[in-house]
Amino acid sequence: MKRIINILFLLVLIVITGGCKNQSTENTPKKVAVIVSTLNNPWFVVLAETAAAKTRALGYETKIFDSQNNTALEADHFENAITSGYNAILFNSTDADGSIVNVMKAKEAGVPVFCMDREVNSTKAATSQILSDSYSGCIAIGKYFVQSLKKKGNYVELLGLVGDNNTWARSKGFHSVVDNYPGLKMVAQQSADFDRNKAMEVLESILQAHPDIDAVFCGNDAMAMGAYQALAAAGKANRVKVFGFDGADDALQAIKEGKVMATGMQYPKIMAETAALYAQKYFNGKRDFPQKVPVAVEMVTGENVRNYITKN
Repeated sequence: MKRIINILFLLVLIVITGGCKNQSTENTPKKVAVIVSTLNNPWFVVLAETAAAKTRALGYETKIFDSQNNTALEADHFENAITSGYNAILFNSTDADGSIVNVMKAKEAGVPVFCMDREVNSTKAATSQILSDSYSGCIAIGKYFVQSLKKKGNYVELLGLVGDNNTWARSKGFHSVVDNYPGLKMVAQQSADFDRNKAMEVLESILQAHPDIDAVFCGNDAMAMGAYQALAAAGKANRVKVFGFDGADDALQAIKEGKVMATGMQYPKIMAETAALYAQKYFNGKRDFPQKVPVAVEMVTGENVRNYITKN
C-alpha cells in the first residue's frame, strides 16, 4: 500500500510540475533577434531600430546585433541567437552567397528568418525576403542621369559591396539605360563598400587619373555623400553631378541644397515592419509566406524633394 501511495504521489507531482513548466513556457515572451549588416550606415540604423521597435510593440523581447559587414561575425550572431533561444530572426545579410549557411543553420534549428532589404541567393533558406526593387529604381535614375547630362560626358560609378545583390541590381538597372548612349563614357568603376569615408578616398584617387569628369553614380547615399566631399575638396562640386540611392536624410537635405542630383527612395521602415509582422504571423501558426516581397522605390530630385523630407 505504501508503494502504491508513493507512486501516486510521484505521478501527481510530475503532472503538477509539468503543468507549471508548460504554463511558464507559454507565458514567456517570444524573443526576436535583429541581425543587420552594419550600424555604421544611418540607413541601416533606421532599418534595425524600426524592426526592433515594431517587435517590442508586438510584445516580444528584441536585441539588435551588428555584423559590421563581417560574415564571420554574422555567423557568431546566428549561433548566439540560436543557442540563446531566440524564436525568430529579422535579417539584413552581409553577403548574398556567404550568408546562406547562417540562414540554413537557423532553419535547421527551427528558427524562421525574414530577410530585410538584402537577399540571400537561395529560395530554400529564408522564410521570406522583403526587398526593395533596386533594379527598377535605378532604371528611373538612369533616365534622369541621361537627361541631366544631355546624353554626353564622362562619369564614374562607385559600387557597393561586391557580395551584395543590391550592388549589381542597381548597377544593372542604371546601365540598362545609360549604356544606350555612346556619348556617355564610364571612365572608372570601383567598389567603395557602401561606405562614406571609403567613397571619398576612392573618388579622390580616381580624380587624380580622371580629373575631367561630369558625374558620379553611387550605389547608395552614403557613398554619394562621400563622393560629394571628395569633389568639394577638389573644387569640382559645382560642376560634377552626383547621384545616389537609398533616400537617407542627409542625402535628401543635400538634394534640397543642390549638392546631389537625385536618389532612389527606399522604405526601410516598411521592410522592417513587414518582417516583424511576418514573425508575429509565424508565431501564430502561419507557414505559407511569399519567398520574395518587392517594395517599390521612388526617385527623388530637386523638384519633389520637399515632399520626401516631410514624409520621411
